[in-house]
Amino acid sequence: MEIKARAKINLSLDVIGRREDGYHLLRMVMQNVDVYDTLTMERVEEEGIQLTADVEGIPLDSGNLIWKAADLLMKEFQLPGGVRIHLQKRIPAAAGLAGGSADAAAVFHGMNALFELGLSEKELRERGVTLGADIPYCIMGGTALSEGIGEVLTPLPKMPDCWILLAKPDIDVSTKYVYEHLDAAVEYHHPEVDRQVQAIRNGDLKEITACLENVLETVTVSNHPIVTRIEERMLELGALGSRMSGSGPTVFGIFDNEETAQKAYKEILDSHLAKDVFLTVPYSDKEEA
Repeated sequence: MEIKARAKINLSLDVIGRREDGYHLLRMVMQNVDVYDTLTMERVEEEGIQLTADVEGIPLDSGNLIWKAADLLMKEFQLPGGVRIHLQKRIPAAAGLAGGSADAAAVFHGMNALFELGLSEKELRERGVTLGADIPYCIMGGTALSEGIGEVLTPLPKMPDCWILLAKPDIDVSTKYVYEHLDAAVEYHHPEVDRQVQAIRNGDLKEITACLENVLETVTVSNHPIVTRIEERMLELGALGSRMSGSGPTVFGIFDNEETAQKAYKEILDSHLAKDVFLTVPYSDKEEA
């Protein structure tokens, strides 16, 4: 079985509080893009999880969310034999694109099918949130409002057609560090999440991009001004809007014209502002939300 694990961007990301257990309460508009890792999965007679990857530097044991997702279901259902998983990595790591969470979500879907567990998407999401806040959304995919610690999801209509330019500078950002330092901030401006949700329902791309905002940028850009430089460059090159995704450092720009987007892609690539650059589109496999 071959499964595509698609990256996500945050069209908006707000932190509205914190639970007693330390988890942050979020309101985010999430969107899949057509940049993906590919996981090949098969059942095997030997017990355990055999994980391989086509790139170096990735943990191939319990330090990987792929392994954790498979292990969770194998233990819960006392599954016979084992599973072999090979990862073809394309989504940059530590990029704010939920690459690890998308991979884990793909494993939940794959294990459910391979071992005929019969779990609903909701049941998969309930298990996914125990491993990471982005996993429930990655299990569902498409366009969605994500609330709580990531477990409360509201499907939204497909995003209007557009082109999305992704650029990850050659730095890594610790999600833990960003959230800890956001907690230390006295106050910050909250994104207009509800206004953006309504813009998506109306199919209004310009209004959607007018509401792009991410509170985590306040922390990340103070240490990495390259994020702001890339955003400004994308706007100069014709993006309707540009923001950082997740805890960063990947920046995305949204374009309503393919030719403009292609030119911007080449400019960003040639500028060496970013190590990884992709030109992609929003992705949804839902017929209608």
